[in-house]
Amino acid sequence: MSVSNRISARIARDFGADAGEALDALALAESGSQEVERVHAALVLMAEGSVERLWQAVELSALDWRDVLVNGGMAEWDWPAVLDREFGPVS
Repeated sequence: MSVSNRISARIARDFGADAGEALDALALAESGSQEVERVHAALVLMAEGSVERLWQAVELSALDWRDVLVNGGMAEWDWPAVLDREFGPVS
């Protein structure tokens, strides 16, 4: 799965030297029937800059991606606004 530009920019900011590993983790995430960017955003928000927490969140996505949306704050109807607020507008 490819990562959007705005998710990638946030990963660089939040994970610094570990950004490459964070991108590797996102490539393994399960998104079910949801937009991939939505799930990636939830995973990044859950991780709070920790690669270890990101891997745990990716493991959770394999069990139930819906839990990732809830825990990452992307489960409600306003998730597009949350995405824009947290990651910036689509470039």
